[in-house]
Amino acid sequence: MLASCRTNPFLTEWDTPYGIPPFDKIKVSDYIPAIKAGIEQQQAEIDAITANEEAPTFENTIAPLELSGSILAKVSGVLYNVAETDRSDALDKVVEEAIPLMSAHEDNISFNKALYQRVAAVYHGDQSGLTREQQMVLKKHFEGFEREGIGLPEEKQERLKEINAEIASKTQVIGNHILAESNAFKEKFGFSVSAYPDKMTTTADRDLRKQYYEAYTTRGHNGNENDNALLVIEVLRLRQEKAKLLGFPNSATYTLDNKMAHDPATVDNFLTGIMKASTAKAREEIADMQKVLDEDVAAGVLPAGSKIEPWDWWYYAEKVRKIKYDLDDEAVKPYFQKDSVRNGIFAAAKWLYGVNAELLEGVPAYNKECVQTWKLTYDDGSLIGIFTTDYLPRDSKRGGAWMNNIREQSVIPGPNGDPIDVRPIIVNVGNLAENMNVDQVQTVFHEFGHALHGLLTKCHYASVSGTAVTRDFVEMFSQFNENWAFQPELLEKYARNAEGEVIPAELVEKINNSLKFNQGFMTTELAAASLLDLKWHEMADIPEDITTREAATEFIDAFEARLAEKIGLNPEITYRYRSTYFNHIFSSGYNTGYYGYLWSEVLDKDAFSIFEASPNGPFDLELAKKFKETFLEKGGSEEPMILYKSFAGREPDSDAFLRGRGLK
Repeated sequence: MLASCRTNPFLTEWDTPYGIPPFDKIKVSDYIPAIKAGIEQQQAEIDAITANEEAPTFENTIAPLELSGSILAKVSGVLYNVAETDRSDALDKVVEEAIPLMSAHEDNISFNKALYQRVAAVYHGDQSGLTREQQMVLKKHFEGFEREGIGLPEEKQERLKEINAEIASKTQVIGNHILAESNAFKEKFGFSVSAYPDKMTTTADRDLRKQYYEAYTTRGHNGNENDNALLVIEVLRLRQEKAKLLGFPNSATYTLDNKMAHDPATVDNFLTGIMKASTAKAREEIADMQKVLDEDVAAGVLPAGSKIEPWDWWYYAEKVRKIKYDLDDEAVKPYFQKDSVRNGIFAAAKWLYGVNAELLEGVPAYNKECVQTWKLTYDDGSLIGIFTTDYLPRDSKRGGAWMNNIREQSVIPGPNGDPIDVRPIIVNVGNLAENMNVDQVQTVFHEFGHALHGLLTKCHYASVSGTAVTRDFVEMFSQFNENWAFQPELLEKYARNAEGEVIPAELVEKINNSLKFNQGFMTTELAAASLLDLKWHEMADIPEDITTREAATEFIDAFEARLAEKIGLNPEITYRYRSTYFNHIFSSGYNTGYYGYLWSEVLDKDAFSIFEASPNGPFDLELAKKFKETFLEKGGSEEPMILYKSFAGREPDSDAFLRGRGLK
């Protein structure tokens, strides 16, 4: 009887500090009932909008649409974060049940003609009385209806609903398979896939490195119960069919239509130019490594005729780095302890943007052993938001590093009609070492760049606040934040070893001298993966006879090999992600969007060059204030290029990217 009287936490106001989800009170059994209640709530809210007999306006149509779905927002903010970080079989089953429910609900909104007609009436009406943010919100909603097929006949809409549900379900399964394969890798070799670069760097046994490489690059491609080959083909087919139903020749054209790049040809030309520069640089790097490998041949360590292979790259690149820069990765790590690096991101945010961080003790957390929660404020005490860190790997966490919103920033009407600024709750997740190398330090700064974008936002509407910008713009801010990681002035504040000693100046100089090292390899594998993503989604059709795992495997292998030859991929380098474990594009919504990391880096490197050119040095507080107010506070409330030109006063300089990576 007591159990039956228990209230579902998602259906009540959260009486917790700063509205942090009451993770300790949420049970697995709460999610589905809350999702169903949330769907019912939002549908009732939309029905109220469409039943309004007054002429459509922003205030009686778009504003209530923005406020609708509060229960679903709470459930989604928790479920999809916890499912990626603390997964379990029970949670997997919840997600599997939730996906079709959510997909069907989203389709019901997308194909609600009465709602669309009201939104369209506002969009095509007089917008002169709207703020620029309101115009962008209106545009986003109107174009969302158009892109999701509101104009299609009913039978095609029904098929589109089926496609959306199938894609959502299959991409979730692909992600689960990748996690299972990564856990199997760890079980076999004793280290996680996130530690793969480190292991490849430090393992002298060449045969063992080859075993690591082959296992790493065949995840989801082993013919077992976690094989993704046929699922990848099926998802591609579904995306192709969806694009054609919506009037586009292929999935890439559909996806890019509302992005900064706009079309596949622009992305192709952009990536091809990068590949030309990066593969040339990689050939120089191969020559340097071959000289070191030849010394091992001469010493009898390796057989005569040995050449650099893909499983040799990390190992011999590190040897070259020691020779060229006298920099040993192991000498760096003691100064970049997890807590020290976290202090570093906070120190930079304080210096540049006036952000203060206070550790919150005893607040709810989804994993009490691994998660820390921070309150971020300005000097006047005003709340910026709540920031959660979850840095260390565990078997229940998917690979990689990412930022998520548990709660998005927005302004909502209070009980008396007064506006309430709802501040965001942001999480940064990683699979990092307790003592980090240079790449991992950059990862922490990268993800905190996303967090700052989500935290410092000052928008009115959730649909354009924070990181709610196009995929090829959002990475600008994460990558921009990386530029501060190894500034000598900042390192003095945070890079300390266990004894509290500050990193020596000579080591700082070596780190900065080496930052452009190995960029031929790094850029090539990234650009090649971006082209792999693009070319998969440029395909108009996949042969109908690919219906078995064996046929799918053969097709994928042949496709990857042909593309590698066409784009001039150095044979010593593999795609950063091969198709069957390319989580970004087959499980995380980055399809035809992986190029965005490189596209955004053009903007980030150019913006940072303005700081570097400042007479006040890179820590120019007036410039930082302008950057915060122009970009971080505005989110998606203005077109990306308008914001960029407002900050820089000109078009972005594309050569800044090549210079920043040492490719020019």
